[in-house]
Amino acid sequence: MTSETYSRPGATRDRALRRNKVPEVTLYFWVIKILCTTAGETAADFLNAHMGLGLTGTSIVMSALLVLALVIQFRVTAYRPSVYWLVVVLVSVVGTLISDNLTDNLGVALEATTTVFAVALGLVFLAWYRTERTLSIRSIDTMRREAFYWAAVLFTFALGTAAGDLVAEQLPLGYSLSAAVFALAIGAVWLAHAIGLDAVWGFWTAYVLTRPLGASLGDYLSQTPDDGGLGLGTVVTSALFLVVILVLVVFLTLTRKDAADRDGFSRPAA
Repeated sequence: MTSETYSRPGATRDRALRRNKVPEVTLYFWVIKILCTTAGETAADFLNAHMGLGLTGTSIVMSALLVLALVIQFRVTAYRPSVYWLVVVLVSVVGTLISDNLTDNLGVALEATTTVFAVALGLVFLAWYRTERTLSIRSIDTMRREAFYWAAVLFTFALGTAAGDLVAEQLPLGYSLSAAVFALAIGAVWLAHAIGLDAVWGFWTAYVLTRPLGASLGDYLSQTPDDGGLGLGTVVTSALFLVVILVLVVFLTLTRKDAADRDGFSRPAA
């Protein structure tokens, strides 16, 4: 992607001093992202089925929590692992619920929801690029860019949910085999990037695919053996993944290994 130009003097210098609001894309990033996806899936199932909230009640509660978390995220001045990953967990839940509400409550076909979410994500990218002339996540350092970023993240979760459910219905592979298929798909994206796929599109493609991968892992661990799972249940599975996420987030908070720069300042746009 090309660097940006600014009309006012000193704008480039000022932007260089702004803090990036998202983490570097490292192995830690992908591990926590998949864990958040799994925790979000099983937590939504737990609230829906065991807490008596139902799909509508769960959607209202989790959407309200997401709005609150986003307000905090927009107010902080730099990447904060605890705030950022809390938002990702909640986006995971809400993105899943959006797709589930359309299919379960409104009866919209998965083919339609997959198409709609794919188009919506494409429109977000188009608006983002036309406005900012870059899709680089190394420079999420303004409120507008951050709004585009989180809108894209939300639609990747919704798209991943719909596409994952569509694959599960069309190809009844079972949870473990489905997880293997999506893991191989992510590996194919990595290989394509290694031989020339644009980094931005490779990143977002893998980001979409991690959602059905994490959901398949969560279902495999939580569902009963009769349904093809290990039978740990949604409570144990959710708690296990949330504890691991917490440990990793604390580690990153202390070490800053996923900060854009160790001094806390973001690099200029790529």
